[in-house]
Amino acid sequence: MATATAPAFDPAKLDAFMGKAVTDLGAALHAALIVIGDKLGLFKAMAGAGPMTSAELAAKTKTTERYVREWLNANAASGYITYNAATKTYELPPEQAMALTAIDLPGAFHIVSACFKDEPKITQAFRTGDGVGWHEHDANLFFGTERFFRPNYEQNLLSSWLPALDGVTDKLAKGASVADVGCGHGSSTILMAKAFPKSRIAGFDYHSGSIEYARHVAGRDGLLDQISFEVASAKSYPANGGYDLVTFFDCLHDMGDPIGAAKHVLSTLGPDGTWMIVEPFAGDMPEQNHNPVGRIFYSASTMLCTPASLAQEVGAALGAQAGEERIKDVVKTAGFKRFRRAAQTPFNLVYEARP
Repeated sequence: MATATAPAFDPAKLDAFMGKAVTDLGAALHAALIVIGDKLGLFKAMAGAGPMTSAELAAKTKTTERYVREWLNANAASGYITYNAATKTYELPPEQAMALTAIDLPGAFHIVSACFKDEPKITQAFRTGDGVGWHEHDANLFFGTERFFRPNYEQNLLSSWLPALDGVTDKLAKGASVADVGCGHGSSTILMAKAFPKSRIAGFDYHSGSIEYARHVAGRDGLLDQISFEVASAKSYPANGGYDLVTFFDCLHDMGDPIGAAKHVLSTLGPDGTWMIVEPFAGDMPEQNHNPVGRIFYSASTMLCTPASLAQEVGAALGAQAGEERIKDVVKTAGFKRFRRAAQTPFNLVYEARP
């Protein structure tokens, strides 16, 4: 019997991979420091403040200088801040300041924090094949998700996504009935309500904690006479006489029974209603998604999206990189006659479905 031999390897390729792994290890460890800097207001304190010493930043944020100094050097090594060796000062460049404060990039790292905390559950799910529901995750996931996705919606929803749908913005301006399904903390719901004060918008999510928080924000912003938030799943939210617009923001692929959800959407739309489906950007073939954006989405899908679907009935597990053809198949199988890609960004695909 032939004896198996170890495959030959290229030392140069090994060195290149180890270099990549070291970069990833540094990024993984630094992710915790981004969360710390966000919670303590370190990035915000540096934004627009010019060069600062570690003692000055510590005094400004009421933190301990020795910890702050180590944190600053880690961020300088990571390229998040700059260091002037002559003056021993640190500065947050305006581009980084925008990403870390205005664009709210740290929200994504709160999601990463939740993934590490929930890793034992996902590891066990690998063994059993069971799902892990959205509600079973660490609370950092819910707040991090809202913070990470909200700037994207603020930048694109009103300016390009809704205008790309046939006749929808006119209806919203005149006063339309809208259901925002899988609304989470309600950032998309509230954004539409503020832009279209004549429209009535209902936000639905199965996660009661998220609905409670969304109601709080809507009340704070004086929108409860225009918005309602209710606990309901994508297969059970009320029709209310037929909606002009139903929206699913980054959630269809998370559902256990996406076809069942799509059938319910069809039953709740008015005769000339529109279903807007926002999904992560993805090609139809896996190799099309083997890139930095796909890496984020496949990783998130492994930890969050696929477990969420497998925790529900049917457990279709489309995954965050389902691609247009699979989404189209869901929509068409449910009975929709028209389906098209209406808009896209480097991170999202926006689909329009009509009865």
